[in-house]
Amino acid sequence: MKSETTPRFDNDYRALPIEHRRLFRAVIPAFSAACDGYVADQGGFVWPGSLRARRMVGAPRVWEMTWSYASPDGRATFEFVDLADGSRIRWRRIGSHRVFQDP
Repeated sequence: MKSETTPRFDNDYRALPIEHRRLFRAVIPAFSAACDGYVADQGGFVWPGSLRARRMVGAPRVWEMTWSYASPDGRATFEFVDLADGSRIRWRRIGSHRVFQDP
């Protein structure tokens, strides 16, 4: 699945330690494949447990994904957007649990 980032995500990402960036990039292939599955069958799709992806409570259209609860505390927020060339992911925030305060 194609993706894009917000300026806020870009700033968050640049602030991450290199090791955290590496861990995030490592989950992207599985995450992208799961997003393709979700878009194809939103009603019946089950997200892989390792990605811990779900809709955020109180933030319509925003999703959260956790790839690590331990050090580093790796979390990101995203949304699905539909454009003329198809669906894609828009990454909104990345970092620790505190990104959920302002997704």
